[in-house]
Amino acid sequence: MVDVNKLREKAKEVVSRDDVRLLIGYRPGTYGFRARPAFVLGPDEVDELIFTPACVNNLASYITLEEKLPVPRGEEPDLRKVAVMVKGCDSRALVQQMEEKAYDRDRILVLGIPCKGVVDMAKVEARFPNVLERGEIALEGDKFVLSFDGTREEVAREELVADKCLRCRYPTPLVYDELLDEAVERFADDDYSDVSELEKRSAADKWAYWEEKFSRCIRCYSCRNVCPMCYCEDCVLDRLQPQWMRRSVDISENTAYHISRAYHLAGRCIQCGECQRVCPVDIPLMELNRKFYKDVEELYDYEPGTSVENPPLLSTFKVDDREDFIL
Repeated sequence: MVDVNKLREKAKEVVSRDDVRLLIGYRPGTYGFRARPAFVLGPDEVDELIFTPACVNNLASYITLEEKLPVPRGEEPDLRKVAVMVKGCDSRALVQQMEEKAYDRDRILVLGIPCKGVVDMAKVEARFPNVLERGEIALEGDKFVLSFDGTREEVAREELVADKCLRCRYPTPLVYDELLDEAVERFADDDYSDVSELEKRSAADKWAYWEEKFSRCIRCYSCRNVCPMCYCEDCVLDRLQPQWMRRSVDISENTAYHISRAYHLAGRCIQCGECQRVCPVDIPLMELNRKFYKDVEELYDYEPGTSVENPPLLSTFKVDDREDFIL
C-alpha cells in the first residue's frame, strides 16, 4: 500500500495549487475499521488523509456531483480542477465518465493508487463484531493485519478481501497524473463462473430466484445514488410526466426498476461493486450487472472504462452487424 507520508506530502502540494479547488480522498471513519471520504480544501487538512484496505468507496462518484453550469445569477463558475484519489477500479469510472463527455480531462487531477485489494467490510464485521473503537487494517504479504483495542489479529487475505478484488484485471489505475506507488501487476482474471452457474438455470428457476431478491427491495435508491455511472441530473425513473414506473414497493415495480437500471448500465458498468456494497437488504446486484458485462464482452469485444479513446458502446455500430432481427 502507498506510504501515507508520501500521500500527504503530494496532497499538500496539490491542494496548494491555485488551479485546484479541492482534493477528494479518504480519512478514518468514526468507529471500527471503516474509512470515509474526505474533502480537503487546504494544506492544513492533509494530515487526516489515509489509504488502507478499508478505503473501499469509489470516489469517482463525487466528481459528477460537483458544481454544474449554469450557476446562480450573479455568481461565477469555479472552473478550477478537482483532485481525486483513485484505485484501479475507481479509475475505470473516470475513464467511462470521460468517454461519455461527462467532463473534460483537464477538469480533474488524478492521484493514482495501485491497489492489492480492499476488504469486504461485511466480512470484517462478521469476523470481528461490535468493534466500536477505531481500528486499523493493513495488508502485509498475503495477510490482512487488524489492530484494535490493543490487540493485533492476522487474517488470510482471501478470507476478508472483497469479491471484486478476486477477479480484478486492473489493479493499477488506467488514468492518473501522479502514481503514488509502484504499479501492481495484474494478479487476477475473470472466468465468469458465477454468471455461468446462473445461466444454466431454467427460466422458471431464474424468475423464482430474482423474484425473491427483488421482493426485498425497499426502493431506497442507494444503489443508484452511489453508482459512478448513474450521474444523470434528470433520472428517467423519477419522472412523473410521463411516469415510467410507480413508487410502489412491490415485485412488479421493483423488478421494473432493477431491470431498467441494469440495461442502463449495459456497456457502462465498471464492476466497482458499490451498488451491492451499499444495499441495505443484500440484493446481489452485481450478479445481474455481471451478466450484462459478460454478454457485452463476448458479443462486442468491449470492456467499459478501459480507454478514453473508445467511443461509448451504444453510440457505435459496425456495417456488418446482424440485421435479421429488424422487421
